[in-house]
Parts: sequence; structure tokens; C-alpha cells
Amino acid sequence: MDSRLITAVQVVVGVPAVLIAYVWLADRLLDATSDRWQRRVRPWLWLAPALGFLGFFLVYPTIRTIVRSLYGKNELDQEFVGLDNYRWFFTSSDALGSLLNNILWLVFFTAFTVGIGLLVAVLVDRVRYEALAKSIIFLPLAISMVAAGVIWKFMYDYKPPGAAQTGTLNALVGTLGLGPFGWLQSPGFRLSTFALIAVMVWMWTGFAMVIISAALKGIDAELLEAARVDGANEWQVFRRVTLPLLGPTLAVVATTMIITSLKTFDIVYTLTSGNYDTEVVANLMIKQMFTVGDFGRASAVAVVLLLAIVPIMAFNIRKFRAQESIR
Repeated sequence: MDSRLITAVQVVVGVPAVLIAYVWLADRLLDATSDRWQRRVRPWLWLAPALGFLGFFLVYPTIRTIVRSLYGKNELDQEFVGLDNYRWFFTSSDALGSLLNNILWLVFFTAFTVGIGLLVAVLVDRVRYEALAKSIIFLPLAISMVAAGVIWKFMYDYKPPGAAQTGTLNALVGTLGLGPFGWLQSPGFRLSTFALIAVMVWMWTGFAMVIISAALKGIDAELLEAARVDGANEWQVFRRVTLPLLGPTLAVVATTMIITSLKTFDIVYTLTSGNYDTEVVANLMIKQMFTVGDFGRASAVAVVLLLAIVPIMAFNIRKFRAQESIR
């Protein structure tokens, strides 16, 4: 029998069995203690498996990566190099180029996703076929990143001038007497990067729309009607009433999109593999580890990415807590 099948069976059967055994044993131990100790110990017994998994799969790898970033390339014979790997990151043109692309992703991906999501949420809220429209717009998010990359690889496909264009976009612009354009092969003006950003906007706009639409429906209709009675037109109602009330939700969606943009990897790897000035930090990390074989630099890139994401996550958590306190 295939060893992979045996491993899969062990995971599917073994993990639930271990958890059930743990719950049964914990209950037996609690029954043997006093009520006072049960109140103190019970929460920690139920949290222990989650804390264990969190520590083993998140905390330990994070600490190990930070420590590894201070050592050299060789994994077997590790040499302490201090901050040399970080010095390389902030002086290498490739690394700084990937950082610049991540900044472009952060600005334009977040702006377009939140902006279009807000626009669509407001518009579909006024039509009878709202559920159908939302389902269609949300559908791309149900596709995996790699599958979306393959779809858009055909959309962006480029053939030399004079040849039959099999790419949807080049065939379309060809009917207008333009092109063809190397959407993914044009490093100038970062056109290829913006082409990749467009793919992610297509995927994530539905997510932003759903979250914003839910917040939109939570606005008291009487507030909007009172503004209209006072003589405000629809634009003034939106700008002075609806938009301020959506502020906390927009902030949460925006920070989520920022984190997503900083972690961008799948689309870049699938469509360009970082070529044509499309490199991003996450893809650079993978290349340093598996192509170059430099574990020290790869760890340093991972730490830089972590340090960029942590403050945004903290801000996002504070926003969530503020919203919960209002409720």
C-alpha cells in the first residue's frame, strides 16, 4: 500500500482519536478534583491543545526563523553572520525591487479592491437581483490562486505581431487596431506588475463587497431618511451619513487587503515567477531558499515580511475590538 495513503489514514483517524481521548481523560481528571480546582483548571485544559498547536506550528517556527536569519547560507555547517543577511536585503537591487513592487501592491491593490467593493456594494443594494449579482462577483474568490493564475495566463497570452492572438485581451485590442501588448512581458513602467494586481483585484473585490454590504445593511434606514427629509440629495446622504458610518468597516477591509498584498505570492509565481520586474518579497524568499539554497537570506526576507505585517495586524485587531465594543 502507498505510504502516502497510510499517512493520510493515520492523520484522518488518528488526530480525532487523540483529541477524543484527551477530552475523556481531562474529564476524568477533573472529576477527581474539587469544584474550586475544576473552575481554575478546566479553561486551561480545553485551551491546552490549541495553545500546543499554536506554539509548535507558529511560535517555534517564528523564533527559529529569526535565529536562522542571523546565520549564513549553509544549513549543515551554520556560521554566525549577525545582520549581514539584513544588510544584503536593504542593499540588493533585486530585494529593493521586490519591496517596491510590494508597495505598489499595497497601494493600488488596496485602493482598487476597497473602492470597487464599496461601489458595487452600494449599487447592488438597490437592485432586485442583489443575491445573484453578489454571487457572481464573489465567485472568483472561490477559485484557488493557482487556478486564477492559469485562467489569466490565457487572458494575457501574447504572440508576436502578425501572428494569430490566442490571448483574450490581445484579441480584443486587436479588433480595435491596437496591440498586441506583452501584458506580462513588459518591465517598463511596471506594466506587468499592474497586470498581476488586476488579477488579484478581480478575485478579492467580491470579499470587500460582501463585508461592506453587510455593514451597509446595518445602517439604520431612519438616519438616511432623516437626511433626505432635511433636503440632502443621494450623494450628500452617501458622503455625509453612509460613508462615515462605514468608516470602521472600510478600515478593517483595507487593513485585511494590505496584509493580503504584502503576502502576495501565488499569482506572481504562477504567471511570471518574478520575471519582468514583478518580483515580490514572498517570491524572493522562496527563490532564496529553494533555488539559491541560501537559508540565511531566505529567513531574513521572511522576518522582514513578518515585521511589515505585524503592525498592520495589530491595527486590524484594535479595529475589530472597537467595533465589538460599540455593539
